[in-house]
Parts: sequence; structure tokens; C-alpha cells
Amino acid sequence: MCRTKDLLNSAERMNFSIREILSVHSKRLQAMLSLDISTARIEAQCLLQAVLQVNRAYLITHPEQALTVEQQGSYLALYERRLLGEPIAYLVGEREFFGLNFKVTPATLIPRPDTELLVELALMHIPLIGRCRVLDMGTGSGAIALSIAHARPEAEVVAVDASEAALQVARDNQHSLHLDNVTFIESDWFSALGQQSFDVIVSNPPYIAANDKHLAQGDVCFEPLSALVSGGDGLQDICRISEQAAQYLNALGWLMFEHGYNQAELVRDMLQKAGFQQVFSSRDLAGIERVTGGRT
Repeated sequence: MCRTKDLLNSAERMNFSIREILSVHSKRLQAMLSLDISTARIEAQCLLQAVLQVNRAYLITHPEQALTVEQQGSYLALYERRLLGEPIAYLVGEREFFGLNFKVTPATLIPRPDTELLVELALMHIPLIGRCRVLDMGTGSGAIALSIAHARPEAEVVAVDASEAALQVARDNQHSLHLDNVTFIESDWFSALGQQSFDVIVSNPPYIAANDKHLAQGDVCFEPLSALVSGGDGLQDICRISEQAAQYLNALGWLMFEHGYNQAELVRDMLQKAGFQQVFSSRDLAGIERVTGGRT
């Protein structure tokens, strides 16, 4: 991989501006990572914002500001890691989801806009006022659980994950968002839940097949494999949850999954065989059937 020499060609050139970085590095990111130029520019801005601890508006209004030697060293370290493909979210340590900022680390999946559909559909079945118990399975960073808890402050949200490292990230996010209506539990799916029951169960479980070529592409190759892969066909965990969920759901309770782009029909069949009614699939903004669910 080419080292960063487009701005620092000699010892004499040690102070470059925000404008120079955005101009030169946006083009390099575009070329090296096959991004469109607008995405590449946003990524360069994100790295600068993280180093300078400023917002995007500041970068726009201070284009001539030169970075200090310390700042440029910090920036270039992040920039070179991004050139190697490391996700922006891991580099800056956060990602926005459902209007909230979440801490993310390599112990968790990176929250994605597609998953907001699962939150939106869950909220349709959670009253604005009054008690409702919600379970988020495989919570990772806590993005789904905490987004629901934020939108429905009277709901009681329980979130489980088998990874203690992921749960620590989720608890950090809970603390930063000041939400006290979420309980995080280390659990292999339902194993640690005892006799608890819920009105809504949601999950963005692993759903990628073990031999899927996408595991070696883009951000995914940096994310935890245990949160991505589910057996040879990608459906092992969805099948397990579908078979067990009814005993943890109250009457007329809802179960909803995010799943792969080509799995909706198979997931509908699983839910129907497990006795769920009103089984449906909903499409994301790209028109892909992304979330499937049903009620007891």
C-alpha cells in the first residue's frame, strides 16, 4: 500500500490546511477504496472532525486553518488506516443511528441505516404511553435497544448478547444517552432469561453464510465474525430464535428479524412453521425485503 506522501513530501512541508487535506485526500480515498467523490470527501471530513474535535460546519468555515504537527500526525495515522480499508466508524469510534450517536468498537457490528427499519417497525407495536416489555437479541453496541428505549421511555427494554465485550460498549452507550429503561444481560440467546416474557422481540442476528464472498469485502472483513456468520446457509440463528421465541412472548406478541437480501421467503416459512400469524416482510429504502416478522 502506498504511504501518505501526497501532502508531506519533505521535512520542509509540515503545515497543511484543511482545504488541502480535503482536496487531495478525498481524491485518494475515492481511487483507493472505489468510493464516489462525495462519500470520499465526507470520510476525509469525518477524520478531520475526530482529530480537531470540531463539527463539519467548522471545517467549511475555516478552510485555511493549518494543522499543528501533532494534529497532522494523528490525522495521517487515521487516514492511512482508512486507506487499508478499516471502517470509518472504528477509526472515529462512533456512528449515528436513528438520530443518536453510538460508540462502536471492533467488538461490535457497525450500526447501519438499513437496521433503522427494524426499529421503526418495532415502534409501531410499542405504545407511546404505558408498560411494554421489549427484548433485543444480539444487541451488540445496543443501537436497536437504546433507540427503542429513547423513543419509548415507558417501555422496559431487555437486551442480550453472548459477548461481554459488546455488552460493555452497549452499557457505555446507555450511560452517555442517560437511559435507565434498558437492562443488558449476557446470554446465549434465550438461555439466561428464565421465565421472562415480552410483548415485542426484535433481533438483528448473524445471517451471513460461512462461505459468503462478502465476508472478505469492505467494512465486513473488520467486524466480529461471530456477529455475522450463522452456519452454512446463514439461517442457523434465525431458525433457533424462531423455534424458541413463542414461549417468551405474551399473547399477541410480535417477533421481528433483520435478515439478508435474499432470505425473506425462507424466514417467512420458518415463522409460519413455528406457528406465527400475520407473517410479513418489509422493504428497506433500496426496495429489498429486509425485515420479516409475525405475531403469536
